[in-house]
Amino acid sequence: EFDHIIGKYAAGPDNPCPPVRNPIAGFAAMMENLDRQIGDLFDLLKELGIDQHTLVMFSSDNGTHIEGGHDPEFWDSNGPLRGHKRDLYEGGIRTPFLARWPGTIKPSSVSDHLSAFQDILPTMADLTHQPRPAQCDGKSLLPTFRGDPEAQEPNAFLYFEFMQGGRSSYSSRALRMGDWKAVQRSAGNKRNAKLLPIELYNLKNDPGENNDVSAANPEIVLQLESLMDKSHTPLK
Repeated sequence: EFDHIIGKYAAGPDNPCPPVRNPIAGFAAMMENLDRQIGDLFDLLKELGIDQHTLVMFSSDNGTHIEGGHDPEFWDSNGPLRGHKRDLYEGGIRTPFLARWPGTIKPSSVSDHLSAFQDILPTMADLTHQPRPAQCDGKSLLPTFRGDPEAQEPNAFLYFEFMQGGRSSYSSRALRMGDWKAVQRSAGNKRNAKLLPIELYNLKNDPGENNDVSAANPEIVLQLESLMDKSHTPLK
């Protein structure tokens, strides 16, 4: 059905990247292959006799993308979420996170703990009984894995930046605090493009970030803007 679509990816001069015919079908093939490889991994853990005391975690570094002819609309990759890779809307930064740890993580359990990749390093440090690196401000996920949400140290908020267009600072930024989500985009990709006004969303009522409620909640906007300002570290 989609053989006429040719997907092209960018690569460095020493990394030839041939075009892909029918990348929409190719995406399905990659998902099937990934699923089989995870199955192979679990089989190997059983073969080595370590399946019952091995923690396996699976996630992605960003939401769905639109490069190379991929059509996230065809596959409904983001469901109701807005945006894609390089956006700071939920469709660009919210990803699945799965963890399997027999005897510790209850099968089919779900957590709504607010977390991000900076939480993985302190989790690994706790697992291996090592001190947490001072420069890491993540929170260990071990209490959540062990089914003890009361002992889980929360993330007060999560801050995001994206750089684009040769800027020396961010071209967009966002902050998640509880159900509140602030997003501030630039007016363009050029180096001196101005930042647009801050948008505000209540993800509990509006997970698709369709209704900007900043005008009705100016105090929340100011609070989240202050946290974004404090969280930014200028590049040298």
